[in-house]
Amino acid sequence: MKKLFLFLAVAAVVAGFILVPRLTTGEKPGDATSPGLDIGQVAPDFKLKNVDGRLLSLTDVKDANDNAPKGYIVTFTCNTCPYAVMYEDRIIELHNKFAPRGWPVVAIQPNDTAKKPGDSFEEMQIRAKDKNFSFVYLIDEKQEVYPKYGATKTPHVFLLDAAHMVKYIGAIDNNPQDAADATRHYVAEAIEAIETGKVPDPAITKAIGCGIKSK
Repeated sequence: MKKLFLFLAVAAVVAGFILVPRLTTGEKPGDATSPGLDIGQVAPDFKLKNVDGRLLSLTDVKDANDNAPKGYIVTFTCNTCPYAVMYEDRIIELHNKFAPRGWPVVAIQPNDTAKKPGDSFEEMQIRAKDKNFSFVYLIDEKQEVYPKYGATKTPHVFLLDAAHMVKYIGAIDNNPQDAADATRHYVAEAIEAIETGKVPDPAITKAIGCGIKSK
């Protein structure tokens, strides 16, 4: 009997080493399958279709004063996720507050529209018009951009500086359900820190939202 217990214990340990994923250099906790970007890395540029039909890259995006931005609030989001909907007005507020200061929102819809028809390009156009989005709202139709960034949720923010270097990754704030009860406003705090020559703290938080639907 003792030998049987010993055999089962050893088997459990071995199974644990096999089944539990190990993070490698550059991977972020909670995202072992897609390393993506880390703080200090340069984000890849892209060419994606905006709701107005134009193909835009990061370098095409201007701030509210039509100047080259100081940075970009790249936000992977969508129409249909309840968390994305809860954060929608906060994303609009981020753009309205920080785009005049050189930090425009760049919203990207990453979901497979066959699985989420409500996130189709046509539905994105309707949503942008209904909510009067003043920021670009792009579709990652081939789903090539979000894996390079390492986005896993909607919403998921990657704050970049003018050279496209990653300065902050994660959530917008610490209360998805109620903006009024949020006690930390991570993206806003990160921008304020950068503008005063400081390092964002925290630089990485856990994005809370719906998993991105891939093909």
